[in-house]
Amino acid sequence: MKTNIPFKLFANCILVKGISRSTICDLQRNDVRVIPNDLYDLLIENEGKTIIEIKELYENKFDDIIEEYFQFLYDNEFIFFTKQTTIFPKLSMDWSDSAIINNSIIDIDENSNYDIVNILKQLNTLHCRHLEIRNFNNARVNILEDILSFLNESESTIQSVEILLPFFKDIEEWITSIKDKFLRVDFIRVFKSPFNQNRVPNKDCKAHIMFTKQNYISELCCGKISQKFFSANMKAFTESMNYNSCLNKKLSIDKNGIIKNCPSMQNGYGSSDSVRLEDVISDSNFTKIWNISKDKISVCKDCEFRHICTDCRAYTENPEDEFSKPLKCGYNPKTNEWSDWSTNPLKEKAISFYNLQAVTEKP
Repeated sequence: MKTNIPFKLFANCILVKGISRSTICDLQRNDVRVIPNDLYDLLIENEGKTIIEIKELYENKFDDIIEEYFQFLYDNEFIFFTKQTTIFPKLSMDWSDSAIINNSIIDIDENSNYDIVNILKQLNTLHCRHLEIRNFNNARVNILEDILSFLNESESTIQSVEILLPFFKDIEEWITSIKDKFLRVDFIRVFKSPFNQNRVPNKDCKAHIMFTKQNYISELCCGKISQKFFSANMKAFTESMNYNSCLNKKLSIDKNGIIKNCPSMQNGYGSSDSVRLEDVISDSNFTKIWNISKDKISVCKDCEFRHICTDCRAYTENPEDEFSKPLKCGYNPKTNEWSDWSTNPLKEKAISFYNLQAVTEKP
């Protein structure tokens, strides 16, 4: 380390302060490290100074700790040393997307009979790029194939498609039959499978295919907060800083054909067979939830992981408070401990309100 040359954080390394500890989020390498709040404060207050100067500011009482901190930062390539500190600007934390709707969820079940092709045509005019199709009971592969065929044959703006469907006897043959035909499919999750298996994309199949023994009984399964879903990349991080990390620019259709922000949410905005999507997104009641960022949500705003985490406004700890913490989050930023949200007695009232008893039962 060069203790007599000023230090700078690499621009892609963003500091996030929580109530009891902080994180360094490396948005280039998708790397997240937990650090003490003391180190966060030291970096914020002293970037552009030399290590020698920083030691002197603390009257050389904490030289060993300061050296340990900076050795950690240097070894992990979070900082560099330069005399030209002013020529390295900060990254902009602005977020923008030209699409009116950039992602959509369409749910179908054995009774769904709404006009999905009409929805796809409207999503195209809204420049939607990502589509998730979810089937929670008997797999309706005929509808899935109709959707994928339409996307293949039309000049659709949708670039990627995820499919969620239950395991059935000939599913492997079905996947083989569609993998070359429908190249926009990039992820297929097969649940209630007799085995767990991950198949990564290769020359024979573009899609990532996951078989899981886990069961997704309905849209009630949505909204779980987990470290497994953390993502430290520039696009997701900046969106989280400015907008809702789950619902921003999202429009969904539930299994009954009702237009919603998310299929799990209570509020609906009419039947997709009689209401235009364009009219729904002009409704401020529909779009206001897009602006509920993590810095506005109770508890989340004190969490060191808030900008690499997902969010859920469908199920909250206080159903009457739109800024309440996600119900299915078991993390406490004050104690830095994770617990099982489904067994927390303080959440029982909300679990009952949302009728989530079925998804909290242990197999």
